[in-house]
Amino acid sequence: MIIQACLNGARPVDFHPHLPLTAAAIAQDSAACVAAGAAELHIHPRDPERRESLTCIDQTVAAVRRTCPGTLVGVSTGAWIENDVERTRAAITAWRELPDYASVNLSEPDAPEVMNLLRGHGVGIEAGLASVADAERFIGLPGHGSVLRVMIEIGAQDHSKALQAVDEIASILNRAELHRQILLHGFDATVWPLLEEAHRRRWSTRVGLEDGRAMPDGTVASGNAALVAAAVAVYREML
Repeated sequence: MIIQACLNGARPVDFHPHLPLTAAAIAQDSAACVAAGAAELHIHPRDPERRESLTCIDQTVAAVRRTCPGTLVGVSTGAWIENDVERTRAAITAWRELPDYASVNLSEPDAPEVMNLLRGHGVGIEAGLASVADAERFIGLPGHGSVLRVMIEIGAQDHSKALQAVDEIASILNRAELHRQILLHGFDATVWPLLEEAHRRRWSTRVGLEDGRAMPDGTVASGNAALVAAAVAVYREML
């Protein structure tokens, strides 16, 4: 089980005063998260206008590697980032400072080709499943058993509905006898309930401003490192 830090995601600039948006800020925040107990990092590099960009991967990944040597660094390949299939493919093809892994959303039409591009680069794949349909599609793909891990990410804000979705996706993965690490996380209202569920199932999890800014007690976190430290405390308490 690991705790991954998800530093920024697609959150707008004003989401939190310490949302890291430049390569330098992301690198500095990454180091603080690792010091707080994060085993891995998941980042969304931004361009000079603070917009998400797959063409800024090299600079940002290199900066993070300088502050966090030996820590696995992952990025997103979300279709919304470049908002164009060909631009997305071209950006990934052009990467030179390769991340250790990249998340691929199985809900996106071009997911199989994105996965093939990542394999060609030798980049690990974190297969993102947000629904039963995503899970069914994933297990139907050739080579699905060779991904780095499966990430179950549930958008439902109702706790019971979120847990039902987790159970349904897990059932499909069990049926396929998939023997890969699973990482479970929620968003906003379900960050902490699903983090506890991940620990109960002995799965990995993630936490950070990409997913939510609230601490377990409902107060606003001072930043990503505080969220990571709180997650580490939850895992330790539940051992």
